Amino acid sequence: MHEWGGQRIAVLVPCYNEAATIGDVVRDFRRALPGAVVHVFDNSSSDGTAGIARDAGALVRAVSDQGKGNVIRRMFADVDADIYVMVDGDGTYDAGAAPQLVAALLAGGLDMVVGARVSDERAAYRPGHRFGNRLLTQCVATLFGRTFTDMLSGYRVFSRRFVKSFPAHSAGFETETELTVHALELRMPVAEVATLYGARPEGSESKLNTWADGLRILFMIARLFKAERPLLFFSLGFAGCALLSVLLAIPVLDDYLRTGLVPRLPTALLCAALMLFGAILLTCGIVLDTVTRGRAEMKRFAYLLHAAPRPPVEQG
Repeated sequence: MHEWGGQRIAVLVPCYNEAATIGDVVRDFRRALPGAVVHVFDNSSSDGTAGIARDAGALVRAVSDQGKGNVIRRMFADVDADIYVMVDGDGTYDAGAAPQLVAALLAGGLDMVVGARVSDERAAYRPGHRFGNRLLTQCVATLFGRTFTDMLSGYRVFSRRFVKSFPAHSAGFETETELTVHALELRMPVAEVATLYGARPEGSESKLNTWADGLRILFMIARLFKAERPLLFFSLGFAGCALLSVLLAIPVLDDYLRTGLVPRLPTALLCAALMLFGAILLTCGIVLDTVTRGRAEMKRFAYLLHAAPRPPVEQG
């Protein structure tokens, strides 16, 4: 504790059926961060994960609502600390990098430091997961501006003000996307540090479904786009409706200019309806943009209620 200027460090480990690895994870992080309290939040495991974590020296709490996002919501609400280290309980992340991540957060007065996964082991980071991560990370970068190279990493360090201002809407593995967008929306000072990433040990199985969870993350990005960038989101709908209306109206207008008649009345009505619907979408975007700005200010105020991380004072 003295090494970090007396600041309280909590290691948060969300777990579901990680009996094969959780004991080593708890012991490794207790060694890497002496004085830190390791909290294991067990998500209704059926393989004795909770008991093994408790025997290894962790404080264990149960979360009945299934899903990593639900677990993180409880962790952030229940644990009180100055610095939070979040890591998966599957034994794939390097506990030895934790002091470096914490030091980076304190030295820079940052609110989040992401442990970007670096691995040469094919079994550790499958090509499908790697490609999906890059694709989804690029989607977030396109919609929300600068982002990280490994948006879906489960190894992160947070400041207190990040944790206590995080709304935590998601239920599953899409929670990492929500964490990233929260930091980008409030323009928090963040950083990324390369960390070793290993394969799961024998007897440990991944709970991540490449396609199902990938689609959930994609839908989460779309929902966050609508919620955080409503003017742009609904303007795209307006542009699509207006363009389609104009394209359909060209032959109708041509007939009218040549004959003075409107023989394609249903098409003319469809063009008018599309343009009207587009105008409604644009109006919704303008109104919701005003609401979103007010909501962003409230989140900013909640964020500023807590002091920024401070570096340890050197003893002369």
